[in-house]
Amino acid sequence: MIELLTADTPNGKKISIMLEEIHFEYKVTKINIQKDEQFKPEFKKLSPFSKIPVIIDHKSKTSLFESGAILIYLGEKSGKFYDKNSRTIINQWLMGQMAYVGPMLGQHHQFHHYNPGKSKFGEERYFKISKRIYKELDERLSQFKFLAGDVYTIADIATFPWIARHEWHDIGLKKFNNLTRWYNEISNREAVRKGYDLLKKGERIPKV
Repeated sequence: MIELLTADTPNGKKISIMLEEIHFEYKVTKINIQKDEQFKPEFKKLSPFSKIPVIIDHKSKTSLFESGAILIYLGEKSGKFYDKNSRTIINQWLMGQMAYVGPMLGQHHQFHHYNPGKSKFGEERYFKISKRIYKELDERLSQFKFLAGDVYTIADIATFPWIARHEWHDIGLKKFNNLTRWYNEISNREAVRKGYDLLKKGERIPKV
């Protein structure tokens, strides 16, 4: 049994999607980040930076923090979506999401979606970067079916929930044909639909 300690965020959804894809039994323990539950001592023991998500693999008595590390662990454990012969390229696109796509879109959410009008500099800066991210992903997907090549991998699973917030970005996903094709294809996966509804509240993936 895998226990997923998380909030309903793109980083949390990465892991629930992966768990659905690999058909591992799991349960979700909600961490209410609005009430600062991530800073409680018992959670900080599992996640030193007080960040979600965390998993506990109760069978192997292993706990992991950081969503990218968790995806790698689950890919290795299941033997799915993390092919041994393709890990060099998969890791590059996974780390690109972790270090660039997620953090920059996250800042765009903070300035553009949650706090509009508070910082013209912040809004303009992260809107520009986010639009560039869309363009860069679209260019990559003009060459390959998926981010790490022609096979669906943990790099796609990591990136998808951030693009699923496209309605918050006000960039216009449908302007980017290749990124839209990729987004729609992943959206139609049954495991992705199940995993996206992390807290089982009937949440649906936003359409383009």
